[in-house]
Amino acid sequence: MPDALLIQLIVNGIVIGALYGVVGMAFVLIYKASRVVNFAQGEFLLVGAWVCWWLVAKWQLPFVLGFPMTLAFMVAFGLLLQVVLLRPLIGEPIISVIMVTIGLSIVIDAAMKWMFGVTAQPFPQVFAVPSIAFLGLRIQTVYVMSLGVCLVIMAGFAWFFKFSRYGLAMRATAFDQQVAQSLGISVRSVFAASWAISAVVSAVAGVVVGIVNGVSSALSSFGIKVFPAVILGGLDSVFGAVLGGVAIGLLENLMHYVDSRWLHWGNLYHVAPFYVLVGILMLRPYGFFGTRDIERV
Repeated sequence: MPDALLIQLIVNGIVIGALYGVVGMAFVLIYKASRVVNFAQGEFLLVGAWVCWWLVAKWQLPFVLGFPMTLAFMVAFGLLLQVVLLRPLIGEPIISVIMVTIGLSIVIDAAMKWMFGVTAQPFPQVFAVPSIAFLGLRIQTVYVMSLGVCLVIMAGFAWFFKFSRYGLAMRATAFDQQVAQSLGISVRSVFAASWAISAVVSAVAGVVVGIVNGVSSALSSFGIKVFPAVILGGLDSVFGAVLGGVAIGLLENLMHYVDSRWLHWGNLYHVAPFYVLVGILMLRPYGFFGTRDIERV
């Protein structure tokens, strides 16, 4: 029944789009604090998913215990990366930091393959009820959980940047690091916090996707798929990352419907977001909600 398929794809698009929005916020968080695009963001998902799988599948820990332990590990992981690899680069050209994140993504990917192999590993059953009925549709329980977690994270980010002392310090650091330092803000602490929070948020998305599709190195490609969402919304806008993520999630699934019904090209689901990426970069490179930099010469 095509209409039922269309509704199912729209629901899937909203749920996946919310996950894109969460990972997009992790991109935005690091960019707002340090003006660096982290090309290893997809590998952060991969590390979080593998750690949670290892605790739950190998150590037989309950998911409600293994999941918080994974998030605690990711805090330490993000802090360690920032202190050991990225802190020495403060003040260096941005391109140097970006190249380090690219190298980091390659190293993490190789390390995960070496430690866990290249075969996808399924998560043990996490929920007693694998799917629930909603308006005649079957929706996986993990999707419902992920949507709830995404909404909590989004609300938390909005509050953090608008009302918390540390969030305001991050915004000040992103605006001008020297002025922020003159006001007593520790730029090093801000950078470390942004990487730690980014790693935790990415791990949440990695665990959710891992539960649905199994954990493998292919999961790191999720980070690349989020780029169109971040560029669409604006690289320095949390709100834009959320809307961009939902828009790209819906676009993917609607293009999948169009392709399966009429075009039969077989790849629109994967390439449509990147057509959007190219169009946005040509027409509005700062996105719909990003800050438009104006330079007068």
